[in-house]
Amino acid sequence: MNYHNRPSEVALFITCLADAFYPELGEDTIWLLDQAGVTVTIPGGQTCCGQPPYNAGFHGEARGIAAHFLDVFADAPAIVAPSGSCIMMVRNEYPHLFKDDPERLAQAQAIASRTYELSEFLVNVMGKVDFGAEWNGRATYHDACHMSRGLGLTAEPRALLANVNGLEMIEMPGEPWCCGFGGAFAAKQSAISGAMLNEKIRRIEAVEVNTVISSDMGCLMHMAGGLQRQGKPIHALHYAQILRGRPSN
Repeated sequence: MNYHNRPSEVALFITCLADAFYPELGEDTIWLLDQAGVTVTIPGGQTCCGQPPYNAGFHGEARGIAAHFLDVFADAPAIVAPSGSCIMMVRNEYPHLFKDDPERLAQAQAIASRTYELSEFLVNVMGKVDFGAEWNGRATYHDACHMSRGLGLTAEPRALLANVNGLEMIEMPGEPWCCGFGGAFAAKQSAISGAMLNEKIRRIEAVEVNTVISSDMGCLMHMAGGLQRQGKPIHALHYAQILRGRPSN
């Protein structure tokens, strides 16, 4: 816990999917950070974290994007994003990208030390878990792979959801199962991705919930598409949407 070193200002890294497809998530994130007592700035020059080309093996292209990220957020006292996947890229992979560039490596390591996934920041840095949220229904939580395996963050979003009045959380039994998205993996290996998604949907449906909650819009977009195509009456929502209380269910 870092309660003794709470920043008064943070820079929001909105992420590509939220910026392009789910702008309301940015609004919900800002609202939560405001409720936690911090001032939010939004650096205008931000683009991508570089993960898509990095995962595809185009490390030179990823390095250029990552260098731009480092420059844009160089002066930010803390950086917060509503995506464990993007934060894992910055925190875990930037040091690999710049291992042969001492100056950039030092900059990457410094920024990684003050970069946080949203629930991690709210719970572990600001010590705030109750936002007075209400949500009537049964839900289950999907552990996004990069956030749970890459960052080790599983308890933080659950701590926030445990304080939502009216929300009954039901854990899926067994080991966590990937949704099958994996960025470009879903397009390049669509048959495998689809099979993984179908198994994920089976597991969600088995616990008889009306909502699946997660931390990354890539996973949620993938699951929402599968649920809709299969005619399943189950919402797929980011935990920030639940904490803000919208969209209403």
